[in-house]
Amino acid sequence: MTTKDIRSLLAEDKATIGTWLQLPSPDVAEIMARAGYDWVAVDMEHGSFGPTGLVDIFRAIECGGAAPFARLAEASKTQIKIALEAGAQGLIFPMVESREQLDRAIDLSTYPGQDFWRATGTTAHEYRGVGYNRANEFGKRFEDYVEKCAPDIFLVAQIEHIRAVERLDAILAHPRLDAIMVGPYDLSGSMGLTAQFDHPDFQAVLRQINEACARNNACMGLHIVKPDKAELERQIAAGSRFIAYGIDSVFLWAACERPRQGE
Repeated sequence: MTTKDIRSLLAEDKATIGTWLQLPSPDVAEIMARAGYDWVAVDMEHGSFGPTGLVDIFRAIECGGAAPFARLAEASKTQIKIALEAGAQGLIFPMVESREQLDRAIDLSTYPGQDFWRATGTTAHEYRGVGYNRANEFGKRFEDYVEKCAPDIFLVAQIEHIRAVERLDAILAHPRLDAIMVGPYDLSGSMGLTAQFDHPDFQAVLRQINEACARNNACMGLHIVKPDKAELERQIAAGSRFIAYGIDSVFLWAACERPRQGE
């Protein structure tokens, strides 16, 4: 699976289903990728991933046939560079609350002179650093990577605070944004309703986000943290198209917890 394949699914109004990785194990990463997901997102915010181990995790995901994505700890120059140079094909920016914040994150994720900037007639204030790294085979495929791979990096903004919802139209209007992803725990927490996903106020905000995506012809997404096939189908029917399903640690808990006698 490549980012081109993922965009083709979205162009056909089909959902792309990925999953979430928190355990810093190449073996676990490969298993998750071979489980049939389109992409596997390495959680650099809450997981235990260091720069030196990231390359092997991404290799394992690619070996398993999925696209390696990274959910950054923050949308900073350092974090973006580490993930992209290690070989991430998609970036998920956490806690995006304004268009200005998203502008900077996307600037730092794109090379100067890419077709995107020429097509939109805009200019970035900052750029992705240019150099040899694992993503371009340490210079062996430098020009090919810059011309063909880098422009296809899949860019996602996480909507995790009620302030972001209030500014959502401006965020969704960015022409280089591929999708948004609702972070349900942080979003509900910002409303004083942590994990109360059935609360009428939280459900109303989800509808508001869905309506904004429809209004802006943008891709709605979310994270279904606890695996639930019925919930997955419900969210697809409701219009979500970029969905992270489960977490490696949650899958492990569900499968390995010791049964109690008599149950």
